[in-house]
Amino acid sequence: MMKVTKHERFADVYWVEFDDGARRPATANLAPGTQVYGEKLVKIHDVEYRVWDPYRSKLAAAILRDIKHVPIASGEKVLYLGAASGTTASHVSDMVGANGSIYCVEISSRPFRDLLIVCRKRPNMIPILADAMRLEGYRLLIEQVDVIYQDIAQPEQTEILLTNAKTFLREDGYAMLALKARSIDVTRDPREVFREGMGRLERELEIVDLKILEPYERDHAMLVMRKES
Repeated sequence: MMKVTKHERFADVYWVEFDDGARRPATANLAPGTQVYGEKLVKIHDVEYRVWDPYRSKLAAAILRDIKHVPIASGEKVLYLGAASGTTASHVSDMVGANGSIYCVEISSRPFRDLLIVCRKRPNMIPILADAMRLEGYRLLIEQVDVIYQDIAQPEQTEILLTNAKTFLREDGYAMLALKARSIDVTRDPREVFREGMGRLERELEIVDLKILEPYERDHAMLVMRKES
């Protein structure tokens, strides 16, 4: 019989256990009855849960890879850099709830149109069409945030995160970075690229955890960092 249990460490993440023994992460749907990317909806005890696909979301992949800290919780303010069409951002929307907010920055107009559709049913998601490398395009729209989540496939990934963290992340706030080795240098070993990226980041942020995301994402790592006061 299918059942839902709370995640062992993360208050706003759940496990859906299927009849065949498979287990997948899930979030409680802030917009009941609606799907974002065709995900399975499961209703138990009058609560609807969205099954979280690790092949479509690097945050779900990190949870399945047993990342030790996911600093996103109810009521928090999140700056999401590289929100694309809103797949992972919608699960973050579930996690922060109606009292939280997500500033969703996306540069490409095509996925942004899809993001707008998601945001219409989720008032805690604020869509912003802008370049995450050019803070002047959205600086006045965003207050200090508790968490920055970044998923941008550009060579300057680490620099983009550090620049935004200096401006928007509160002291003792957290950042999560989906680091894409092949977007930085396709000729080098991904683990070498990860080590170099960590070296840049730890000059300004405390690295809390790192998980390689295989088999869900090739040549990707998820880093969790804290901005020290």
